[in-house]
Formats: sequence, structure tokens, C-alpha cells
Amino acid sequence: MIGRSGIAVRKVRRAEAAAVEQLGKFGVATIHEAMGRVGLLAPYMRPIYPGARLCGTAITALGHPGDNWMLHVAAEMLRPGDVVVMGFSSATEDGMFGDLLATSFRARGGVGLVIDAGVRDTAELAQMKFPVWSKTVNAKGTIKATVGSVNVPVVCAGALVHPGDVIVADDDGVVVVLAAKAAEVAAAAQEREDKEAATRARLKAGELGLDLYGMRDKLKAAGLKYYEDPEDAK
Repeated sequence: MIGRSGIAVRKVRRAEAAAVEQLGKFGVATIHEAMGRVGLLAPYMRPIYPGARLCGTAITALGHPGDNWMLHVAAEMLRPGDVVVMGFSSATEDGMFGDLLATSFRARGGVGLVIDAGVRDTAELAQMKFPVWSKTVNAKGTIKATVGSVNVPVVCAGALVHPGDVIVADDDGVVVVLAAKAAEVAAAAQEREDKEAATRARLKAGELGLDLYGMRDKLKAAGLKYYEDPEDAK
């Protein structure tokens, strides 16, 4: 179904609400690490204003270059807590989304947008505090002429996203969590968060990462030598 046009699916099996809420407590980097360093969208996907954050379930859209028709179809499918994730049949940087569509999304309960293309009206979107992650900012407008699909698997910024998957985004980027693994990943992220809190306390107390992470023997084996005086190192 990936890449196929002419499909609009109304029913979405979303990740469990409790797992989504739990995942919303963690940063993108923590979730990415907790999943085994997978799930990240390409790093060119950036928030349109600093400090933006979101966590929600994906409504997916497949579009075509220069055409934002499927964003309007996606608006119909939104439920409270959903994030629209839009990929394209080929690369595009046109300004697909602005404050009017954001107003429509928010009225339907949408909490944000992740789009592998351009957006515009960024000052208005920032004032609205409507979080968007995009490839670029571009004032160039679009048409509504080519049918794509909504709520089919899409590839967005190099990552496969299914309808109902969990999307978490912050200043560090965007990560996708499979709906079926949301609770498992949330538990792993909490475990990692707890471990990092303990590590942070030890570093704050002055302990070195060299000792905390057992690096000294490995560095010695790799050939690192310490000298008290620069003359001794000659």
C-alpha cells in the first residue's frame, strides 16, 4: 500500500492512550536510545519555533510535489491527540501548510504536523503555538489537483510511519514508535531516564566519565599514555 494513491482510510488503530501519555514525558533522544537507536526521522526535519514539543498518534498522508490536497483530507480524519505526518511521492520544498490549515487541524483536536516539505505563515504558527516540523520554510504556494492517500503507511524523512504510530518531537528532532511497541518503549525509556538521573548525580558530584564508564583500561589498550611533563612525552 506504500506509495499507492486514491486511498482514504477512516478507521485507525491508534497506540494505547496510556502509553502515548507516558512517552510524552521523554525527549526524542531518550526514546531513540531506548529503542536501540532506531526510529529517527532525518535531521533536516526542524521545528519552526524553538521549544516546540509534541507527542501524539499519527494520521498519515501521502502527497505529490506542489500539491497539498491530502492535508485537507487528513483534517477530516483527525481526532484529539493526533499528529499529521506527511510524506511525498518525490522530493518537494513547496509551502504546503499555513495558519489556516493549522486552525482547521486544531479545531479537530490535532496537536501538530510533521511534513517532509515546506511550510509558511511561520510567524502566525508560532504565535498560535501550533508545533510543526518541516524540511524547510517556503512561501511558495501549492495547488489541489493530484490525489494522494490518507492513513496508509508512508515514508517521511526516511522513516516508515504507520497510521496510529506514536510521534514524539522536540528541539532534537522527530522519532516514531510503532503503535504495538508503545508501552514497551515507554517502559524502556523510563528505565533509561532513571539510569541517567543516577549518572547525572555522580557526574555532578565530580566523578569522571572515564571512571564511571570504565574507560581507562580500554584507553590504555588502545595506546593512550599519560605523562606528567611535556618533556617526557617527546
